[in-house]
Amino acid sequence: MSLNLAVLLTEAAKKYPAEPALIYETMKLNYAQLNGASNQFANALSSIGIGRGDKVALMLPNIPQFVIAFYGAEKLGAVVVPMNVLLKRDEIEYLLKDSDAAAIITWEGFMAEAEAAYQRVPECQHLIIAQAPGSAVPLPVGDKVHNFGEMMKTASPKFNLVPTMPDDTAIILYTSGTTGKPKGAELTHFNVFYNAQFGGDKLVQVNPGDVAMAVLPLFHVFGLTNVLNTAIGRGGTVTLVARFDPIKVLEVIQRDKVTIFMGVPTMYFGLLHCPERKNYDTSTLRLCLSGGAAIPVEVLLAFQKEYKVAVLEGYGLSETSPTASFNMMDRPAKAGSIGLPIWGVEMKVVDDNDNEMPQGEAGEIVIRGHNVMKGYYKRPEATAEAMKNDWFHTGDIAHVDEEGYFFIVDRKKDMIIRGGFNIYPREIEEVLYQHPAVREAAVIGVPDSKMGEEVKAYVSLKPDVTADPQELVEFVKSKVAAYKYPREVEILDELPKGATGKLLKRELRLLPQKVTVGD
Repeated sequence: MSLNLAVLLTEAAKKYPAEPALIYETMKLNYAQLNGASNQFANALSSIGIGRGDKVALMLPNIPQFVIAFYGAEKLGAVVVPMNVLLKRDEIEYLLKDSDAAAIITWEGFMAEAEAAYQRVPECQHLIIAQAPGSAVPLPVGDKVHNFGEMMKTASPKFNLVPTMPDDTAIILYTSGTTGKPKGAELTHFNVFYNAQFGGDKLVQVNPGDVAMAVLPLFHVFGLTNVLNTAIGRGGTVTLVARFDPIKVLEVIQRDKVTIFMGVPTMYFGLLHCPERKNYDTSTLRLCLSGGAAIPVEVLLAFQKEYKVAVLEGYGLSETSPTASFNMMDRPAKAGSIGLPIWGVEMKVVDDNDNEMPQGEAGEIVIRGHNVMKGYYKRPEATAEAMKNDWFHTGDIAHVDEEGYFFIVDRKKDMIIRGGFNIYPREIEEVLYQHPAVREAAVIGVPDSKMGEEVKAYVSLKPDVTADPQELVEFVKSKVAAYKYPREVEILDELPKGATGKLLKRELRLLPQKVTVGD
């Protein structure tokens, strides 16, 4: 039995040809138009020799060309390799080589870095560049350099879907590489298809007429599966926002009558603290989802109160397509919880020897089910390590309550060991968020000659509010055990974030350390 992920679009186009599929600024494409455009791109790729099984790298922001290229490549049976648009040439070169990419598709704004990397990788045969309408930016010269729009002009809008098997690789998603070089998680057509279909049907319950905002980068699994594929597979509308800006998001919610918003915690922070938020009509929102990192309970509750909409938290990783657990709409949501495992997925928490932990005790989350990746591309040893005893080991620490709800404690690698005591940064961050001056908080361990590791907090403050480091140290000290409170708090204007808005603790660890505060 064949299954191609692109049937999410082709079937929706049969059922809802005239319904709006994609909005970007003033551009609107209905399902028939989007399906036809992706057919054209599939034909265009085929005309330059790209075929089933070839790797096609996408280095595009949230613009229509991403969606067209993604479904076009999938229809052809090619394997899509989404790439962070902020990568530099050395990083791009590594991913092109590691993934065995035959082509890279990029936006003119990222052309310099992409071309420099492309020139270093002769195995990558084609560079395809998308441009804004009427752009005067000159393209590089070369037989294998192509203009995205020009390629499509002469291509037919009819294309027969290339049959692929459910277990064939559809997408290679590269992990962040916080523990070494990035690894490519191979997600199959069935992995992503079923994760999107189940999410749209049971979790988010998307229907035609729903408008989902894609402000999460589509090169990230959260945006790609949970927003794009979930909405398209159910006949909803996707409105694209190229990058997160609170004002822009609020404008688009009002303009397009957005019903579903999905974001990472920093996006909720930004919308919650936007001074102009009351100037916009957000009453069409019926559901918000948070993922990518644990959202502080204080932020979740404050956002729900301010915007009068439920925020449901879920959990997943690139390796799990991504959704593994969720606060179900037909069950009570628990603030601070990542919910219950979705249908067909098993989750448990284990110790270092893979023994299941008793209820309420913290351990590493392990997962098995239809959502778990095929493996890491060309990394059999890394795959075997992650898939010990047939369970995917996440590196995330959690405990389970009496009703089976999971609660993230922290990343295993982020755990601080101070004087022999385990300290989970999430717990300290939750306390910092309770302080009225704190906008963002991140806690890390720093080397200490006496204790092994010491607790340090970085925070940014809300606008027009002041607080000094010692005040924040004393605040946390009053609420946690003596060994847990941060001996140093450093205040920054902004905490470093990745393209998805996720706080980057690895960058904080590279900052110079100051003399500690406290005892």
